[in-house]
Amino acid sequence: MAMHSNKIALATKSVDAEIAFDGYPYLRTYKDGRIERLAVSTFVPATDEPGATGVATRDVVIDPGTGVSVRLFLNVAAAATGSRLPLIVYFHGGSFCTGSAFSKLFHRYAASLSARAGALVVSVDYRLVPEHPIPAAYDDAWEALQWVASLSDPWLANHADPMRMFLAGESAGANIVHNVASRAMAPDGDDIDIDGLILLQPFFWGTERLPAEMDWSNGPIFAPERLDTLWPFLTAGAADNDDPRLNPRADEVARLPCRRALVSVATKDVMRDRGRRYAALLRNGEWCREVTLVESEGEDHGFHLIRPRRATAVELMDRVAQFINTSAPSPISSAETEQKLAREGTNKTCRATWANGSGKKVCWRPRSLTRNALVVGPAKPPSPRFGLMLGRSSSSKLVQKGSFAPGGLGRTVALSFP
Repeated sequence: MAMHSNKIALATKSVDAEIAFDGYPYLRTYKDGRIERLAVSTFVPATDEPGATGVATRDVVIDPGTGVSVRLFLNVAAAATGSRLPLIVYFHGGSFCTGSAFSKLFHRYAASLSARAGALVVSVDYRLVPEHPIPAAYDDAWEALQWVASLSDPWLANHADPMRMFLAGESAGANIVHNVASRAMAPDGDDIDIDGLILLQPFFWGTERLPAEMDWSNGPIFAPERLDTLWPFLTAGAADNDDPRLNPRADEVARLPCRRALVSVATKDVMRDRGRRYAALLRNGEWCREVTLVESEGEDHGFHLIRPRRATAVELMDRVAQFINTSAPSPISSAETEQKLAREGTNKTCRATWANGSGKKVCWRPRSLTRNALVVGPAKPPSPRFGLMLGRSSSSKLVQKGSFAPGGLGRTVALSFP
C-alpha cells in the first residue's frame, strides 16, 4: 500500500513538473500553473543620495490599481547648473516577462545613462507576462508616458526639458518604444512631443526569415525556432508572428512622430537584420530627419547590460549620450511662419517653447526642410551641418542621417534590406 502511494506521488510530481512553455533564458511555465523566472536580478532601493554615480533616485506610483510605477534618475550636478535636462523615458528589456525598473541590472543602466548623458531618466516598471499578457505592457507604458508629459512631478517640472524628450529601451523595451511612439501619432496621442527614439537591439520578429535568422554560425543566444514560439505565448495565443506590434509595417514606421532616431544592433544577434531594416524604414519615412545606426561588432543580444564595462558597451553608451546631446533643431516661432503652416494644413508637429517662460506651442513641417542625403565619412560625433555618416571604429559603425552639406564629404550610398 505504501509502495503504491509512493508510485502515485512520483507520477503526480512528474506531471506537475512538466513544462508548458520553455522561455529560456527568461522563464518557464509548468502545467501545474507554476511560473519559474530564471533571470532574476537583486532589488535596489531608491535613494536621494547621489553617491559615486552623481545620480539621485526616487520612486513614484502612477496607478495604484495596476501598480504602474516609475523610478526617476536625476543627474544632480547637471541639475545644479539650472539648465533643463534631456528627458529620457526608459523601458527595460526582459522579453516582456522578466525585469523591473527596481532591479540591479536595469537600475544600473538607467543610472549610468543619466550620469553619462546629463539627463533626467524615467524608468518605467510595467506589468509582466504571463500574469498580464500583452497589451498590458503597452498600456502601462502609455500611461507612464502621459504622466511624464504632464510634468506633474516636481523633478520633472523643475528640471526636465520637454522639448528634448526621448523614448529609449533595449530588446522588449525597444519594441515598447516603437509601439508607444505609434500610439502617439494616433488620434488619442495627446500632442505628446517626442524629440527622438533610441532602440537598442530591438525585439522585432516575423513569419518570413531574414538572412541573419538562417545563419547560426555565430551561435546566437536566441534560436529562431524558440523565438517563433515567444510572441504567441506573450499574447496568450491572441496573435501570431505577423502581428504589426512585433513585425512593424513600413508605412507605420514611416509615420512615427520623432525628429531623430538611434537604432543599435549587435552583429551576433539573430535579430540584427530586423533592427537594420527598421532603421532603413525610418530613414525613408515622413518625419525622422536624422537616423543613426550603430553596429557593435562581435556582440550578442543585451551585451551592454551584462558586461557594461566592456569597450563595446562603453562605446555604445557614448553613442547614445552623443545622440541625446546633439543640438535639436530650433523651433519655428515667427507669427508669419505659423500662419503659413496653418494655411498649408495640419500635417505638422508641435513643441512647447520655454522662451520668457511661455508654454506656447509652435509647429513646423518636417518635410519643409531639404531632402536628406546619405554620405560616407569618419565615425565621429555628428555635426549639426550634415548627417548621414557611415564609418568604422574598432568595434562599431555609425550610420546617421541629417541634412546634406555638399563638398568633399564622400560618395552617396544607399542602404537596402529585405
